[in-house]
Amino acid sequence: MDIAKVIVDVPVRSTDRPYDYLIPESLKLWIEVGSRVAVPFGHRTVQGFVVSLESGEKGTIPGLKAIQEVLDLLPPLSPELVELADWMSRRYACRRISALQAMLPTALKGKAERLIALGDAAEESGAAQEDELFLMFPDTGGEEREITEFVRRGGEVSMKQLTRAFPEAAETVKFMLRRGVLTESQSIKDKMGKKKLKAVELAIGIDSAQEALESFPARSARQKEVLAFLVEMEAMLPLPLKEVLSILQVTAGTVKALEEKGYIEIIEIEVYRDPYRGRDFKPSSPLPLTAEQQSVYNRISRAVDEQLHEVFLLHGVTGSGKTEIYLQCIERCMNQGRQAVVLVPEIALTPQMVERFKGRFGSGVAVMHSRLSVGERYDEWRKIREGKATVAVGARSAVFAPFANLGLIIMDEEHETSYKQEENPKYNARDVAVRRAEQGGAAVILGSATPSLESYHAARAQSDIHFSPVLLEMPSRALGNELPKVHVVDMREELKEGNRSMFSRRLHSALSDRLENGQQTVLLLNRRGFSTFVMCRSCGYVAGCPDCDISLTYHSRSDNLRCHYCGHAEPAPKVCPECASEHIRFFGTGTQRVEEELGKLFPGIRVIRMDVDTTTEKGSHEKLLNQFRDKKADVLLGTQMVAKGLDFPDVTLVGVITADSALNLPDFRAAEKTFQLLTQVAGRAGRHQLPGEVVVQSYTPEHYSIVHASGHDYYSFVREELKHRKGLHYPPYCRLILVTLSHEQLPLLLRLAENYALNIQGKARQLRWYGSLDKLSSDALDLLGPVASPIPRLKGRYRFQCMIKWRGTIDAIGLARQVAEELEDSARDTGLQISIDVDPQMLM
Repeated sequence: MDIAKVIVDVPVRSTDRPYDYLIPESLKLWIEVGSRVAVPFGHRTVQGFVVSLESGEKGTIPGLKAIQEVLDLLPPLSPELVELADWMSRRYACRRISALQAMLPTALKGKAERLIALGDAAEESGAAQEDELFLMFPDTGGEEREITEFVRRGGEVSMKQLTRAFPEAAETVKFMLRRGVLTESQSIKDKMGKKKLKAVELAIGIDSAQEALESFPARSARQKEVLAFLVEMEAMLPLPLKEVLSILQVTAGTVKALEEKGYIEIIEIEVYRDPYRGRDFKPSSPLPLTAEQQSVYNRISRAVDEQLHEVFLLHGVTGSGKTEIYLQCIERCMNQGRQAVVLVPEIALTPQMVERFKGRFGSGVAVMHSRLSVGERYDEWRKIREGKATVAVGARSAVFAPFANLGLIIMDEEHETSYKQEENPKYNARDVAVRRAEQGGAAVILGSATPSLESYHAARAQSDIHFSPVLLEMPSRALGNELPKVHVVDMREELKEGNRSMFSRRLHSALSDRLENGQQTVLLLNRRGFSTFVMCRSCGYVAGCPDCDISLTYHSRSDNLRCHYCGHAEPAPKVCPECASEHIRFFGTGTQRVEEELGKLFPGIRVIRMDVDTTTEKGSHEKLLNQFRDKKADVLLGTQMVAKGLDFPDVTLVGVITADSALNLPDFRAAEKTFQLLTQVAGRAGRHQLPGEVVVQSYTPEHYSIVHASGHDYYSFVREELKHRKGLHYPPYCRLILVTLSHEQLPLLLRLAENYALNIQGKARQLRWYGSLDKLSSDALDLLGPVASPIPRLKGRYRFQCMIKWRGTIDAIGLARQVAEELEDSARDTGLQISIDVDPQMLM
């Protein structure tokens, strides 16, 4: 008896283990580790993943249920990815099914569907005959007959279809199911299937077709034209029917007539949904490397050639040519018959970035990101699994690309917080990439002009047994040009001297110069932790979300107020709801307001605005950036999305409107994030022949993150920031786990949160882990909280959090999970929710 161990798609703690299922004889050849299967679970059918296979003696497990169906001909997950999911479950305190599901495209996240067919009772009654149907259902006015005929015509229909066709017939359907006239089964249906098109194929050999053309009757000239065209295009067959009709300007009836005569066949063919269909990418060749680049390339290529698992931290200033290193290392990897994954932050996954990889490697590149449709993402994923792509370029989840022989993983802008997923499973793509590369002897390149302090410290200290990258540095720009001069303007002084504009005099003057010289400008509005809100100037009322303790954000395009956490929306008020005053105003500087101000100060200025409101439509990013590249605008104005990955030769000025809006957030990484953003956006200026200039406007210009960013001085910033982190025991000198507990009742939540903290402390003391991190012991754990979360109420639920700090080899993650599970068990009926975030990037 062959047994499959299956993780079922039932995301509750009690089912987070493999279940044994019998493998039917008919499915033995199809089931492998990583197969997606439909299995009976309780009274329903659910999706599951095979995580291991075992052989057993017949009859050893009585009553063992069998797998009902294999959902894919090829397993969507490899054994390596199944093992990786197991590792993620332990590392991020998540359920295995959550980790497995994270690896699949949305299209394959199937759900059970109820299917209705005719039962034996209907067949035995001779239900096809109307008079017999009437005898069977004498009292119902024929409703059963209609339902039976509807199901008979469909062969098998979904419950949704039946309900739509007979909305008032629920009781009748139940009665028919009880009598056995109808039967119910369940099947797993994917959210999306393969795309198919009608196509035309020759039904006879080419010689026979040519003979037929010679004897074709004159009255069927149009049919003859179609057949002649298909003979001519024989090498390209089958051809999409739409294409044939369009090229020859014939009707579908003409083609159908040829099919009836047996000359051709109309078939269905599968087509890939290609998001870049019809786009021509200009081919590119490897560029000569500078001495710095060559040294870095030699070191990485040695690891690629020897198929060693090595992790490299590539610290190169903006414009140092990191992308060219990536491209040449990928080519080296491909020459060995291995594949590569390139991870890019979603915000930096610009058409420019895609163009570089498609230009070098053509159709062998699959692109995976959130701006594609579900179908397009599914087909890009299939291209990889079926071996039609050798390079995957994508955001965070591309780390799970189903390559069979992965040789290289590249993570560009490795410091970006968007590599950390904020929903379950809360994984960090950097750590997953390192682990995945370790499985297959692949190299990893982590590239950044501003590496995260954790990565940089790990590379310098070489003390972490799990993550000690080799540091490679490129301190010069590839074209030999200087980094742009940065001017920091104190906006307090501007105010003192009577300038109430959002533009300092220096930025105003620099903008005027660029407009006169036909050069371009990038303006960044740093809105991190800052939004446009509505306040009454008479009574101080601020429009807030009814379900979250946070102010509503004003959206000018739709003239409404929206909560960015729960989605609540309401029209913007014309008068104050509290005091009926008309003095209700929008506070905060939005991109639209900056655009209006630019229009007043510089009449005729052409501005392209890139923000959430202007980039919602598919392809809008590409369209706006192409317009800017074609010099159809003088200024590119936007939020963080204009800070990364852009390379325009005529951009000589970068202006930062509000440099320090993130510095007061309750986040120990606030200074680091500010430094990184300023350094990255400054790097957009003067990347080619023309020199660049940067103007940074700030209300705290003396802050060390702004001072060091203005000098492009990463090392001085790191030294100062590490001093602060060490004194406060924050990463990289320890690791963190953020545990958030939420409930609708505040007193009950407070009691449960205190229980959680006491249990953690008690168990840690027993294990001799608990104590201050000031002690010299290498293994230590401390706990802060419980305290109210920075956003204390969200979606109607109050929130408290505990912060666990620890260092060394102790299993703090296992402890946090164990105590959470015990508390959830004891509070099962109260509605308590506990979220565990290992190595959090967001502390809100």
